[in-house]
Parts: sequence; structure tokens; C-alpha cells
Amino acid sequence: MMPSLVITTGLRSDTALANLALELSRELQAPFIAREKRSLQTIREMAAAEAVFLVKKDRLALVIEGKELFFHPGLAKLRIKELQSGKADQMIGAMGLQEGNSLLDCTLGLASDALVASYICGPAGTVVGLEDSWAVAEIVRRGLKSYEGEKPEMLAAMRRIKVLSCHHLEFLREQPDNAFDVVYFDPMFRQPREQSSSMAPLRPLANRDPLSPEIVAEALRVAGKRVVMKEKRNSQEFQRLSFPEVVGGKYSPVAYGIIKKGGAGCRI
Repeated sequence: MMPSLVITTGLRSDTALANLALELSRELQAPFIAREKRSLQTIREMAAAEAVFLVKKDRLALVIEGKELFFHPGLAKLRIKELQSGKADQMIGAMGLQEGNSLLDCTLGLASDALVASYICGPAGTVVGLEDSWAVAEIVRRGLKSYEGEKPEMLAAMRRIKVLSCHHLEFLREQPDNAFDVVYFDPMFRQPREQSSSMAPLRPLANRDPLSPEIVAEALRVAGKRVVMKEKRNSQEFQRLSFPEVVGGKYSPVAYGIIKKGGAGCRI
């Protein structure tokens, strides 16, 4: 269940930031309280809210349980750098992604996997990310559009990702056959590792429902080439959901299940 929210700005606010916060307040139907040097704890208590949507000059963030969640390329930046140096990426290999392909990431999270995929798919490709939590979707959507300070190819890959806030089963049911080359799931995002402080704010927002055979069947219909699922190595989910092929590095804690289809697929 989504925690109750209040919206405010950073301490260094101006008219533009206040207007953006008011716009979000109307859009998200959450109260806005002017910062006026108040602490976030005070703002939260004034609104009897569980979390604070924080509008800053450089980013949009969610503060929950004393921790701040915001978009950052994170490990995707390192993975792209390794791809540029000629190294392989397990996820890209499992997806069989090439330039010009289309990908539907059904569990977007903070868009790390989608960003690596967008870099590979290139300007002629398509990457759509689905995020069930509208708060996370809003943070990531705005972050992908406004993040700066990276090389042009990284920023271009960010800008190409389309973010939608919806449940993947509902979206899949609405798509025609072979709408995307690859459909991808990372249910592990729904169970962040305890030692990962950057993932801690996601726990109250996570949809922990496991994938169902119906979801996989819909994904297989929508995928032109293959469906890929990331899971813990030796997970029983691969067998339960009938993924016939499982790949992964010898010492990697994760693996990728693959269901391949015939046909070239098509792009939306």
C-alpha cells in the first residue's frame, strides 16, 4: 500500500520550485506545505503523512523512514562503461538485445536495467518501463528527463526511456501480439537486499506479488523474440513458471530465465 504523502520543496526554494510542487500536489492529490525553513520531520507531522515528496533544484525525491529515494544512473553507468570496453553484460546476453530492438521492462524500479538496455537498443530502438508505484514512476520519469552531468550517449539513453505507471498484467493485456522484441521481469526488485541502503526506501513501496503463469503467458504473446526473467541463482521460480533455459555467470548471485519464440518480432 502506498504511504500517505505530503509535498514540499528543498530549503533553497524559489518560485519555480514552489510552482512545480503545487503542480505535483494537484496531480498527485497530495497536500503541499511550504518549506519556510521547517524540518522535513515537522512537515511530515503537520500533514500526518508517512512520507515526503521533496522537490529540489536538481531532483525529485521521496523521503520515507528517514531515507531519500531519487533517480541516479548508479550501476548502469559502470555496466555501460564495461560494454564500451568490450565486456559482456549478462542481462544483455540473456535478452539477445541488438541495436534497433524494442524492450518492455515490466518491473522498472529505478531504471538501471532499462538504461543499459536503452544504450544497446540505440536511437532506432524502443524501451518502455512499467512501474506499479506511481511515486517511484514519477521520480524516475522526471529524473530520466532532467539528469545531467553524464556523457551525451548516456543522457541520450536516459531520454529515450518511456516510463508508465501501471501494473504489468493490465498493460500486457492491452498490447497486440509481438508488440515488443523482448519482455523483461526483475521480481528481485520487489525484494531489495537488506544490506542495500539505497534500496531501503523502496521497501514500503514495493509490490511483492510473485509473477503468475498468466503474466508469463501474456508476456510470451506480446514478445516477438523472447521473455526474460531475472531471479536468484537456483531459484525455484524458473521451474514454477516454466522457463526452459537459465543462464548466468558461474559466480554471479543471479541468473536469467529465457523463453524464446520464433519470428523476428516488431517494434511499437
